[in-house]
Amino acid sequence: MAKKKKKQHHDEHMDESWLVPYADILTLLLALFIVLFAASNVDAKKFHEIAKAFNTSFSGGTGVLEFPSPTETGEMEQLDVQEKKSTEATEEELKQLEQEKLAEIKEKVDSYIDEKKLGNQLQTTLTEDGLLITILDEIFFDSGIAEIREKDKHLAKEISELLVMNPPRNITVSGHTDNVPINNSAFDSNLDLSAKRAVNFISILIENKKLDPSVFSAEGFGEFRPVASNDTAEGREKNRRVEVLILPNEKK
Repeated sequence: MAKKKKKQHHDEHMDESWLVPYADILTLLLALFIVLFAASNVDAKKFHEIAKAFNTSFSGGTGVLEFPSPTETGEMEQLDVQEKKSTEATEEELKQLEQEKLAEIKEKVDSYIDEKKLGNQLQTTLTEDGLLITILDEIFFDSGIAEIREKDKHLAKEISELLVMNPPRNITVSGHTDNVPINNSAFDSNLDLSAKRAVNFISILIENKKLDPSVFSAEGFGEFRPVASNDTAEGREKNRRVEVLILPNEKK
C-alpha cells in the first residue's frame, strides 16, 4: 500500500524543465520591445549603444540586435550633420540676440554720458565679452587713493541706476593703474591699489537696493593690462581706470 502511494506521488510531480526556455523567450521579447522603442525615435547613437549592450549580454550566439539600423549609414551621418548645424544656428541666434540687448543698454548709457557731458571720463565699448564701461581714474579717485571722493559719490550712484536691468546680469568691476610704482604705505603695489578701488566702487553701487550684490565681482589688474603707452602722461592717464563689464546672459 505504501509503495502504491509513493508511485502515485511520483506520477503527480510536474516536469518544470520548460521554464528555462520560456524565461529565455521572455528575455528576448523584452529586448525586442526595447529595440523597437529605440528605433521608433530614429536616434542612431542610442540605437548602436543599445545594440552593443545587448549583443554583449547575449554573446552565446547570434546577437539579438544584429540587424541593419533603421537608417542607412549615409543617412545617419546626414542626421548628425543636420543636428549639429541646428544647434550651432540656435547658439548663434541667442548670441546675436544678447548682442542686440547689450546694444540697447549701450544706447541708454551713451545718452546719459552725453546728457552729463562726461564723454572725456566715461566710455562704452560693445565687445564679444559684453558691454564694457570704462571710467577714467580722475573721475572718482585722487592719486594713490582707493576711496571714492565724496564729491563723486553721487555720480557713482547715478551710474548704479544704469546697471538696473531685468533680468539682472552678472557684472564685473576691474581696477587698473599705470606702471608708476606707488609711493604709499597703505598699498603694497599697484595691484593692491587697483583691486581695492574695484571693491570700493562696487560698495557704492550696491547701496542701490534695486541691484543684487550677488551678481557683482571685483578684479584688480594693476599695471598689467594697459590700453595705452605708459611712456606719456596721456597714456598713463588712460591706463588709470576702472572698468565695468556687463556680461551677456548665459544660455538656459
